[in-house]
Amino acid sequence: MQNQLSPAEEAPSLHGEQELHILTEIGQILSSTLELRDAFAKTMQIISDKLHMHRGALVLLDESTGRLRTEAAVGMTAEEIEKGKYALGEGITGNVVATGRPRIIPDARNEPDFLNRTGRLSLGPQDSPISFLCVPIKIMGRTAGALSVDKPLASEEQLHNDHRFLDIITAILGQAIQINRMVMRQKEELLEENAQLRAQVRDRYRFENIIGDSPAMHEVFATVGQVANSRATVLLLGETGTGKEMIAKAIHYNSPRKDRAFVRVNCGALTGTLLESELFGHVKGSFTGAIRDKIGRFEAADGGTIFLDEIGTLEPQLQVKLLRVLQEREFERVGDTQTVKVDVRVIAATNVDLQEEVAKANFREDLFYRLNVVNVYLPPLRNRREDIPRLIDYFLDKYNAINDRRLRRISREMLNILLRYPWPGNVRELENAIERAVVLSNDEDFTEDLLPLSVRMFAAQRRTNHASESIETLARRLADQAITDYELQEGKIYSLVIDQIERSLIDRALARCDGVKTKAADFLGINRNTLNKKVKELGIEAMD
Repeated sequence: MQNQLSPAEEAPSLHGEQELHILTEIGQILSSTLELRDAFAKTMQIISDKLHMHRGALVLLDESTGRLRTEAAVGMTAEEIEKGKYALGEGITGNVVATGRPRIIPDARNEPDFLNRTGRLSLGPQDSPISFLCVPIKIMGRTAGALSVDKPLASEEQLHNDHRFLDIITAILGQAIQINRMVMRQKEELLEENAQLRAQVRDRYRFENIIGDSPAMHEVFATVGQVANSRATVLLLGETGTGKEMIAKAIHYNSPRKDRAFVRVNCGALTGTLLESELFGHVKGSFTGAIRDKIGRFEAADGGTIFLDEIGTLEPQLQVKLLRVLQEREFERVGDTQTVKVDVRVIAATNVDLQEEVAKANFREDLFYRLNVVNVYLPPLRNRREDIPRLIDYFLDKYNAINDRRLRRISREMLNILLRYPWPGNVRELENAIERAVVLSNDEDFTEDLLPLSVRMFAAQRRTNHASESIETLARRLADQAITDYELQEGKIYSLVIDQIERSLIDRALARCDGVKTKAADFLGINRNTLNKKVKELGIEAMD
């Protein structure tokens, strides 16, 4: 005989429109957050209200332990939820997860598999029948958990409708759980990748990994090594291209702030309101083009370090604002009255003489002293030439790898050119020259034609000067020798000197040009016929 409630006690059934409304509401909850515990709790409450159930529980399989744990429940105390843990296959819930098949029990009092571990049902014979529905939650064909509810038995037809409706809800739950797990995996991968990248950056900017064996650079390392662990503002001085940004990063990544943001601002790239907005942010409508609120670089660097490059270009009104940030660590966004407080370490850099700018009234004296707590002077490359070979090796390795080239061999003469060139653009110019050479190379040999025009012109000028000096030295030596030779007449002395000089120059040119007279003539800057005549007169062997 079918157990059935009287019509007065029967829970109202759901119509299609009501079901659609409930499903929409559940979908909105699950799609609005990645915090599934909170979303599950809200979902269970909706199911409880709409299905008029006594209690309900959502359990998920913990694959690491092989046990089921309750993620959300309605009508159960915290103590009851804690008791609601099952081994896979244990009880009705454990059996549903193990088999992937639902269990629909019209009267739980007559079901021997029902453990009632949480005490959720009163199973005395005098009580009304309580139906129990447990439906699996599946993800990619695998059972990930189950949704169970108990409610007064209304009718077999209503029980069937409730089962159908719970099937739809568990399908939505399964999709939400799958998306959440994918997002969490991606998040974990991104966090791991971020941690690896930060570790690589920290390793790159360790002081011992910065190239510099010259005494001047050792002095730099000693200073920044001491200042890195402090909160002191640092002012980096030096010509363009000396590596001020690299030293700023080394200070940051060797400080307690290494896991927070390092934010760079080029103060010379923007002026006026745009730079103020870049530094301090703005609110919507504060100026033309401010279509939304924006946080500034100081706010983005909170807890970390901000690097203000080309600080000497700041306009007077911004100098005042920066002074306040350095003193009070607070500011207002452009167009706003609310004060923003930040914990930011400031490292500034300039290639101009700020003291001279102060004397000219172009830079505030009080701001200069606030910035100049610790100053570090980075020497130009021409004052640390002993570092050039290691820098060349580093840049060759770097750009060979990037461009799949194998430029390796540098002759002594080529290295001498690179060592003696003044490098007005400092390390940056050297890096660009090496990158250019690598990109244009076809084999392992570093030839002069791979160098930038400025370096080649310098090399040519040095050769001209060297040749002139050699001629003068040779002429003086030969003249001195000839003057002591009493058997020679004055005309013979002059002729001998000229012949010796010409022979020396031609021999050197031919040796450099592998004996090819056409190339040697171009190298000497004379006509090929003139060279042929001289070769014949002096009896020099050469190729045609």
